[in-house]
Amino acid sequence: MAGRNGRTVRDLRRGNRTAVLRRLYFEGPMSRFELGPATGLSSGSISNVVAELVGDGLVEEAGSVDSDGGRPRTLLRVAPASGHMIGVDVGETRVRVELFDLTLTELARTERPLEHQGYDVDVIVGHIRDGIAEILAAAEIAPEQLLGVGIGVPGIVERTPAEGAVVHGQTIGWPAVPLESLLRTACGLPDSVPYFTDNGAKTLGQAEMWFGAGRGADNAVVVLFGSGVGASLVTDDVERGRAVEWGHLTVRVRGRRCRCGALGCLEAYAGAEALLERWEEAGGQPPKRVDEETALTAMLAAAYPADGSAADTTALAVLEETAEYLGAGLSDLINLFQPERILIGGWAGLQLGSRFLPAVREHAVSYALRYPAERVTIELGALGPDAVTVGAAILPLADFFAHGGRRPGPEPGDNQLPAWRAAMEERAPH
Repeated sequence: MAGRNGRTVRDLRRGNRTAVLRRLYFEGPMSRFELGPATGLSSGSISNVVAELVGDGLVEEAGSVDSDGGRPRTLLRVAPASGHMIGVDVGETRVRVELFDLTLTELARTERPLEHQGYDVDVIVGHIRDGIAEILAAAEIAPEQLLGVGIGVPGIVERTPAEGAVVHGQTIGWPAVPLESLLRTACGLPDSVPYFTDNGAKTLGQAEMWFGAGRGADNAVVVLFGSGVGASLVTDDVERGRAVEWGHLTVRVRGRRCRCGALGCLEAYAGAEALLERWEEAGGQPPKRVDEETALTAMLAAAYPADGSAADTTALAVLEETAEYLGAGLSDLINLFQPERILIGGWAGLQLGSRFLPAVREHAVSYALRYPAERVTIELGALGPDAVTVGAAILPLADFFAHGGRRPGPEPGDNQLPAWRAAMEERAPH
């Protein structure tokens, strides 16, 4: 039966379960007594919800604490083994696949390098398929135990009722790749296991906001800096982040050609691929027949030699110019969105950040408007190179919480579409 606001008793129960699970997840262990004021639920509602969650195996006891003059209070926590998620990072140098328990503790991982095949769709799908099979076997987890598979990809993700996630990755030669339907066919997971595909910068942002350097911030911009450049905006009205094609902001009219085909994009100057090309064009000698990460490490070693020898002035000049381009690009984000924090992640951002983050900050402040520039902090992300994979795994976890800790598929007594398909159709444009 629906109330005046259209919510049914089932909706209310699901919302109560969600509130308790989230509190225990982010602030637990907690007692039943503490959960009441933390969630705004009555003691009776807390007792009922906790009993349900314990019965479902989602919540378990975690010791006790003394109370003021009374019996010790039992502490509760989310049960780590009650669910599993897979996170996939379709990166620029490799495909990384990781298996997590419900508390995002890593249980297994595998990586597949991307070499001469580049972003061939069949190769990527094969790497994801083989990676999922490998980590499930390594951890001895049945596919039916999965809450979902989250995937971070380059490009713009469109969701369609017929094909699920379709990836428009102009810079990698993916005009409209129906990635979800390809994976459903290739991976052979049960139909009840949902796939969640999103832009890699957005999954990076989600991870940093939940568990990393973004925790506690009301709004932030999280930058992914690798072969290419991207960003995710997280504000009060965009809770889970919105991917921003920041790398294709024009920073120089009639400038270098970007791999997207346009002229003067930030990515054509600040992306790792372009940075190495600019070093070579300036007369430098990047190492040949190695991946970009190794080549960028060599460039940093040449520009900032640890043994006290003379620096490669060409490499140093290119890096210093790149710091200015990045700072100018960040100033646009500051002026447009006035974030509380800007966090820099991605493999190239983490490599370079320790060397020229102070210079990037200085340039960003000098190019930005004074008022928002005085109120923003610019830091490195805290989760390291696995942030995209962790963020991808958060996608099914967040959906699981939103459904009150119910596994994908219709609830008992329902005659509805599976939750993943219903949610997809709700988000599809009408």
